[in-house]
Amino acid sequence: MHTKIYDDQLIVITGACGFIGSCVVKHLNNQGFFNLLLVDDFRSGEKWKNLVGKKYANLVSRYDLFDWLEGRESEIEAFIHLGACPSTVAVDGDYIQKNNYEFSIKLAEYALQNEHRFIYASSAATYGMTDNFSDDHAHLEHLRPLNLYGYAKHMVDLWLEQQGVLDQVVGLKYFNVFGPNEYHKNRMGSMVMHMTKHILEEGVVRLFKSTQPCYQNGEQSRDFIYVKEAVDITCSFLENDLTGIFNVGMGKSTTWNDLARAVFKALNKREHIEYFDMPQDLVDHYLSYTCADMSKYYRLVEEHDLPKIRHYSIEEGVADYIQNYLLENKRW
Repeated sequence: MHTKIYDDQLIVITGACGFIGSCVVKHLNNQGFFNLLLVDDFRSGEKWKNLVGKKYANLVSRYDLFDWLEGRESEIEAFIHLGACPSTVAVDGDYIQKNNYEFSIKLAEYALQNEHRFIYASSAATYGMTDNFSDDHAHLEHLRPLNLYGYAKHMVDLWLEQQGVLDQVVGLKYFNVFGPNEYHKNRMGSMVMHMTKHILEEGVVRLFKSTQPCYQNGEQSRDFIYVKEAVDITCSFLENDLTGIFNVGMGKSTTWNDLARAVFKALNKREHIEYFDMPQDLVDHYLSYTCADMSKYYRLVEEHDLPKIRHYSIEEGVADYIQNYLLENKRW
């Protein structure tokens, strides 16, 4: 494997003001890399606050990106494409098509034509209603996403497969990522952020009752991964030649009850969990279990003797997030 992290050519990061994007910038800064071109939609909101204190070469609006790229092919070495509308409840199909699918395809074409490293965000939302979360490419055409967001991400994966270029790019299926720099996400923010707010204001966490007899209330589970671990995995692909689609998760499923207990513990508050009926329109679409199959990534890391990733347990990640960021209203 070749060392491929760069200090002379640009790493282009789209969605750079967002949750994972701004944490990628911080991670790279911590590694001593500042030749970064940051791309995002700067028209409104307070995402820009995630960039305060970070170092980079330039900022470019996503609407001006392709004009900016023209003639600069030799200045760029890699793309980390994280920019997208993140809403899993979006209903404007035309907007999602243009923003999450067409933009991604155009950027992938540019990177491939110019032999740039292309790392892009897919999503665990592409899996749909299943208990098989394997990132084996053979499963791609059988996936059935449940929302527009997941479908657009899936369309990008399928397009790259159909073009026969999955062996030239890196797609990352992020599971439930939580951590600092997500303040702007509001309703779409992690449950750790929402639980913390409810505990501080009301002293209670409220969870859906189970609608399936095989799960007790609050024992439904998700694969939660701390953002610092997620960006470590993401940026590891700048240092190796691995290609294909990879899951980005802890590889372990955590129950909502255990997540809530970790939040109470981090806040040094007495546990108080209540359960309420799930809205009827969610019952048929609710996933009671997700768990990233991380075997492919860690097998290749072992086979190629690549640097190991720092792992965070749920308790460690939640405590770091709450005590060092949420309670202090700080960003990473």
